Order: sequence, then structure tokens, then C-alpha cells
Amino acid sequence: MTRPETRPGYSGPELCQMTARAVVAALETGDVTPDDLIDAAMARIGQTSPAINAMVTTCEDRARAAAKTLPTGTLLAGLPFGVKDLTPVSGVRTTWGTPAFADHVPDATHPLIERIEQNGGIVLGKTNTPEMGAGANTFNAVFGHTRNPWDTRLNPGGSSGGAAAGLAVGETWLSHGSDLGGSLRTPAAYCGVVGLRPSPGVAWGGPASDIFDTMPVQGPMARNVADCALMLDTMAGFDRRAPLSWPALPDGYLGSCLADAGPVRIAFAPDLGGIAPVEPDMATALAAALGALPAPEFTVEETAPPTAQAEATFRTLRALGFWVDARQTPDAVSRHFKPTLQQNTREGAALVVDDIAEALAARTKLTLDLRAFLADWDVIAAPVAGLFPLEAEIEFPPAVAGVASRDYLSWLAFAMPATLASLPAMSLPVGFANGLPVGLQLIGQPRGEARLLQVARAIEEALALPQTPIDPRVLHTPS
Repeated sequence: MTRPETRPGYSGPELCQMTARAVVAALETGDVTPDDLIDAAMARIGQTSPAINAMVTTCEDRARAAAKTLPTGTLLAGLPFGVKDLTPVSGVRTTWGTPAFADHVPDATHPLIERIEQNGGIVLGKTNTPEMGAGANTFNAVFGHTRNPWDTRLNPGGSSGGAAAGLAVGETWLSHGSDLGGSLRTPAAYCGVVGLRPSPGVAWGGPASDIFDTMPVQGPMARNVADCALMLDTMAGFDRRAPLSWPALPDGYLGSCLADAGPVRIAFAPDLGGIAPVEPDMATALAAALGALPAPEFTVEETAPPTAQAEATFRTLRALGFWVDARQTPDAVSRHFKPTLQQNTREGAALVVDDIAEALAARTKLTLDLRAFLADWDVIAAPVAGLFPLEAEIEFPPAVAGVASRDYLSWLAFAMPATLASLPAMSLPVGFANGLPVGLQLIGQPRGEARLLQVARAIEEALALPQTPIDPRVLHTPS
């Protein structure tokens, strides 16, 4: 498959190509109104939805009503944003991408989304996700495929694929996502945007479901690092309803992000300690990006953190979480699940107590080993994925660099260590190859979101890549 090397142009509303921070500044001065932004965003969604199918449900009337009752002096001042279709919003169709909930309209809004609204955000609509968020290719039986804006023949990653694709074309300025096995990081990498997986508790305190679990989290997505920090500020804070929730930073994540990063020490792990294979073109692109960082501001050394047993441990604990969830899911819902999701449930049901005990012990060791390794570095730099996106119709890669995939989790192994060790991690755009964006994973210190954002912004400035949205490059034949 050949892909053009030129960057697509942009033909949407001028407001939609501005940064979130610039738009918030214009809202604060009164140069634009929330209704102006809703007009622009809805126009852009109308332009781009036929090609990429990212914002699958809109709520324009609700958004305009919210614009009339905005609290004053807020972080977002009336900026519209997207919500992943795994998280309830009152009065807005919320499907989890599964047929049993195709027409579900919740009465209550998830507390995290309420917090963003209290901080001046206006919900514009719901972004597409794989069924129940399971998978890194965004498609489901309710809304179909979301497509990659850089080449619509390809998938946008997942499970926050609708959020990432919509950001890339300017449908929204900021978007909400979630991450267990890279669900913020993979789509950000594939669509050329920024996605941050915070430490457990920073953004609300856990997953959108009611299951108490430290592995799934919610987090922010944006087109640049500072905007991502702004979105994180709208999510952060203690809530007594969320047992894991963590107090917000006194000066905010955006303030920390914009501060001088000083000298930056980067441990470059080209295959993250041998955890998964990497295609040669991806390896070359990532090495080139890190090689372009100037010395002495950046010290980059190739080294391998300890990641042994990470994949086996992740598989066990993820399966346990799926089984806990499945036991509370009515058969009328689960019997319609796609085969890979049913497989996840069966794997959870087959676990025995020794499997769980071994996984918990291995997770503890991995966490301590990674934290000890990070004592010498600001961040670990590694792939987000070992290959570029494949055709949208291929659920997961059958092989990577000649190594056969066991199932759809095999190619997501690079996401697993940060999840298991409760470390913040993000995907940062660092270049282009074969006409597609290249995303680099940065893994930060324990509770180190502030420093991670600071380092990511310094890399972003050093590489000086374009951050404006694009028009979808429509190369598929619509069905």
C-alpha cells in the first residue's frame, strides 16, 4: 500500500484549528462565545464525519443549553469537548458500542464529566469506541468503523479511536478518553495527537465503570502537550466517591507543564526490554526522532528497563477484571458481545487462585523494579506500538516483524508495564513516516504527571512539528 508523503491541508472553520488554550483566551476576552464554538465544531463534524465516523452522537441542543448557564471564572470558559462512548452523560445516547445498549439514554452523568462541566467544559457529543472498550481497532456493531484521518483505509487505533480521530481533524479541541492496555496511547500515536494515561486516581480515581480496579484509568487527549495539561486540570481533584482519587496540584498541571524543563534525561528502550517485536520502519522513525533532540539539553541513552513477566501478568489481571465485570453484566447484554470480548470473559472465568497470586506477586516486583530504574532518568522512551496501523477491516495484526500474534493483546504489550506499575504514560507525536504520524511513548516517575508533561513539552518544542488539524485523506471506498 503506497501512501503520499505530503501533509494534508485543512479547509474547516478557522476557530477549529486554534489551540484549546487560545480559544479559552478568546472566550475570556469575549472575542468568541461558546455558541460560536458550537457552530464551528458542528460544521466541522458535518464536514468530516462521512470520512472518519469519529463523533458518533452529537448533543447540540444540550450543549447550547449548557452555554447559557456556564459557571464563571472556569478553566475552560465554555469550550466544547468530546466524551468517549463508555462514559454516561445525562440525556445523551450512551451505547458502550454494544447492541444491547444501542438506544440507551442515561439519566445521570458520570462524576468525572460533571467535574469537567463544572470547570467550564461543554459536552458536544460522544466519540466512537470498540465494543465495551475492548480492542485497539475502533469499530462496533452499533456505529461501524472509525477511520484514520491520515489514510481512511486504515484504523485509528483504540479504544479511544473516535476521540483521537476527531481531534486530528478539528472536530473538538479537547477530548476525554480512557486507558487500560494503551487505549489513550495507541490512538493518539496513530492519529498524531497527544494522549495521557494518568496515574490511578489523578482523573476521578478509576474506570468509568463501578469496578474497583487500579489498572483502567480515564484521561485527557489534545493536539499538543499544553492543551493536554489544561484538560487534565479540569479532571483532577479528590472526590470522596472515588476511593483512589488524588488531590489536584496546587498550581495546576498546565503551570508545571509550561515551566522550564531544564536538563532532561531519557532512557530510550527501543523494544522496552524485549517485551514485543518492532517493525523496522517504526524502529527507524523513533530512533530518528530521539536522535534529533539537541544536546546538552537532552541526554538520551539506549538502555532496557526490567519488564520480564509483564505480558503474562497483565493478561491475568486484565482477565480477572473482565470476569469481575462479566459477573455483574446481564446475559441479555453479554450474549451479543463480539468473539474476542467473549474470549476475554472465558479467560477470566478460567483463572484459579494460584494464577492470581502469581500475577499479584509479579506485579509487585515489576513495580518496584521499574521505580528503581527510573531513579536515574526523567522518563523512559519506548514505542507505543511496534507497527503502523493496518487496514480498518483487520481487527488486529496477525504478526509484527515476522512474529505471529497470539491474539489482539499481543501487539499492545508496550502499554502493559506502565499500567501494571501505576506509572503515568503518554503518547507524543514525534514525526512522520510513510505519510503517517509517529507516536513515542513516554513513561514518567511515580505520580510524576507534572514532570512528564514538562519533558513532553520540551521534546515537542525541540522537534517543532505541525500541530494544526488536517482534512481527512480519503483513500477508502465508502460502502
